Amino acid sequence: MLAASSSDAGPVTKEWTHKRNCAISPRQFVLFYLSLAAVSLGVALIAAWRGGWLVLPFTGLDLFVVGVAFVIHARHATDYEVIRLSPVSLVVEQRSAQRLTQFEFNPRWVRIDIEKPPRTRIVLRSGSRSVTVGAYLAPHRRETFARELRRCLAQQA
Repeated sequence: MLAASSSDAGPVTKEWTHKRNCAISPRQFVLFYLSLAAVSLGVALIAAWRGGWLVLPFTGLDLFVVGVAFVIHARHATDYEVIRLSPVSLVVEQRSAQRLTQFEFNPRWVRIDIEKPPRTRIVLRSGSRSVTVGAYLAPHRRETFARELRRCLAQQA
């Protein structure tokens, strides 16, 4: 369900931003792939020059598959979720690849469920609607976040 704009929701009293843990920038990622391709093609060309011609097509296939995997990874490198709490709404905004979704809940009606390990997911429920949050948090931090969110919701009531 799409949320109203944040200006309609009133002043934000608390906001949490969770992002993927990306240790390498997109530029560094491209440079790594180019260096991998250069080394692989160099070895393949030496092998082809010495008579191992079949190494070249397999190196090309390998670089193609690794490139596809890197593109898939890069599409999700900027995924995030933002949870905004105001006196009249709890808005969850999630970006996954190129898709942006927003959920809006009445903070007085939200129930927070924590699923048991091994998944340890945090699910916000209100009526028949639900959304999973905290996917980018380390599993041991999810319960702490859920307690903090519960405390902030109780203060809004």
